[in-house]
Amino acid sequence: MSDNGIGGKTREQALAALSNMTADAVAISRDEYQARMYKAQLYMQQHDIAALYLNAGTNLRYFTALEWGTSERLMGAILPAKGDLLYLAPAFEIDTIRERQVFAGDIFGWEEHESPYELLVRVLAKQGIVSGKLALDESTAFFMADGIAKVAGGLSLINGGVVTAHCRMHKSAAEIALIKQAMAMTLEVHKAAASILHEGISTTEVEQFIEAAHRKVGASGSYFCIVLFGKATSFPHGVKDPQILKAGDMVLIDTGCRLQGYHSDITRSYVFGEATARQRQIWQAEQNAQFAAFAAAKLGLPCGAVDDAARTSLQQDGLGPDYCLPGLPHRTGHGLGLDIHEQPYLVRGNTIPLETGMVFSNEPMIVVPGEFGVRLEDHFYMGEQGPEWFTLPSTSIDDPFGRL
Repeated sequence: MSDNGIGGKTREQALAALSNMTADAVAISRDEYQARMYKAQLYMQQHDIAALYLNAGTNLRYFTALEWGTSERLMGAILPAKGDLLYLAPAFEIDTIRERQVFAGDIFGWEEHESPYELLVRVLAKQGIVSGKLALDESTAFFMADGIAKVAGGLSLINGGVVTAHCRMHKSAAEIALIKQAMAMTLEVHKAAASILHEGISTTEVEQFIEAAHRKVGASGSYFCIVLFGKATSFPHGVKDPQILKAGDMVLIDTGCRLQGYHSDITRSYVFGEATARQRQIWQAEQNAQFAAFAAAKLGLPCGAVDDAARTSLQQDGLGPDYCLPGLPHRTGHGLGLDIHEQPYLVRGNTIPLETGMVFSNEPMIVVPGEFGVRLEDHFYMGEQGPEWFTLPSTSIDDPFGRL
């Protein structure tokens, strides 16, 4: 195997070198879930919001610890500004939900021929909530929101994101620890994937290996996986057809997994074989922009300032400006937690101040149309003194997994 860890191992050798990394992962405590609900209720009381509807999905899990996938059937929970948690569900699912409940609460069921939206309004009325603002989980499907709106009566529907984002934007120490562990798992998978590369391997083969490698380190598999070679690396989220690796190709691998619901998301870009002067120039400009973004992430400054810093760096290296190519065609970063993309975002004009506990990707990708692309993606969180890396960035194009 080469000194930079690229190539030289068989698939079997690389998998054998991996082991389960989840033994020390600590679950979110019951007390923390209770604190989340209390924080949301306090916010609702302060902003004259009567109740929050949490639809099946990550918001329901975040506040109640109940895992339930979304479907066309309304299932969720009502968190009143004052009072106890209440659940809504198809009647035939009540026993299953009761078995999975972490926090007790009455479950109100609706039969298949009945309107769950009318049930929601009736349940609120039983709590004395017949008017005022009802915050709907921002991920609630439009047809559900529309159904609720038609029977809402004196209730005024608002976007529940004002409540959920207020809580979820600020990660606790327990959440940061889970994200950090998930990132460490995926970084080891990245190293293993690089070690099996050889001329003639397909992107499909690498994707299959990454799936197996994520399972070997203790995840349920890859949450997502993008593997690109050569010109295809200039497409930020890939192309429809697989590619075959050739000497001199830029390699871009973007992948992640979940640990107790919390995501990892890391991208590495490097060259298989000897890099050209052009590849080195663009790779270095990418690293410069990534470091400029990190340095700009100062507590109290707006999120948009981080994106501004990355674009300024790219322009200094002769790229851009703005979203022009060759350059950065998208925002610099996104929030991350139970959703792989969540508030807040590192995008121009975002005035949300950077605060302790916020988590971000840092990925000011450079696209050179018709040639290649370079994305270096690591995440950081805002600590008490400023930004802290979850995973240390690449050292150089020749040493993508070395430590700075």
